[in-house]
Amino acid sequence: MTELVRLETERLILRPWREEDRAPFAALNADPRVTGHLGGVLDRAGSDAIVDRVLEGFAEHGHGPWALEVKGGPAFIGFCGIWGPRFTAHFTPCTEVGWRLAHAAWGKGYATESAEAALAYGFGPLGLEEIVAYTAPDNLRSRRAMERLGMSHDPADDFERPPLTEGAAARPHVLYRLRREEWRARSLRGGGQER
Repeated sequence: MTELVRLETERLILRPWREEDRAPFAALNADPRVTGHLGGVLDRAGSDAIVDRVLEGFAEHGHGPWALEVKGGPAFIGFCGIWGPRFTAHFTPCTEVGWRLAHAAWGKGYATESAEAALAYGFGPLGLEEIVAYTAPDNLRSRRAMERLGMSHDPADDFERPPLTEGAAARPHVLYRLRREEWRARSLRGGGQER
C-alpha cells in the first residue's frame, strides 16, 4: 500500500479521508450553492460513490483530493487536492488541482491556501511539469482562485467537459494551466509557497 500523504498550511490540514467525513461531505453535496457549477446536487449514494473513488485513488497513488480540516476548527470543510481526470480531452492525460468547500467555508481564502499546498506537493515531491484546473465559465469564484494561484487561461484551451452523471449533457469549461517553472518563479517572488 502507498503511504498516505498529509499536508499542512498555516490554517488548514489536508489529510486522508476518515469514515466520519462521509456525512458532512454528503451535506455539502446536497447544497445547491456548492454544486451549482458541478451539475447539481447529489444524494447520499452519489456522494459516497465519490468518496469511494477518492479512497481508491489514495490507495493507488498516496494523494488525491485530501479532506480539509481547519486547525482548531471544523474537522471537515470539504476537499482540495491533485489527481488525474477520468475523461479524455485535448489536454489529458494531466494532473488537475481542484477543491470543493462547504458554503460556510467560502470567502475565507481556504481554497487558495489549500491549493497552494497541493501545487507545492505536485511540483515539489511529485516533480510534475504542469498542473491544470478547469471550471464552468460562469464560476467566477473558482476562476479568481485559479488566477490567484498564478494559473493562466487561454480561450483556445476551452473545452466541452463530459457529463458528470449519466444522461447529462457535456458542458463548456474553461481551462487554466500552471507550469512548474512559472510556479517556482512565483514562489521565489513570494506569490506562492515552495515547500
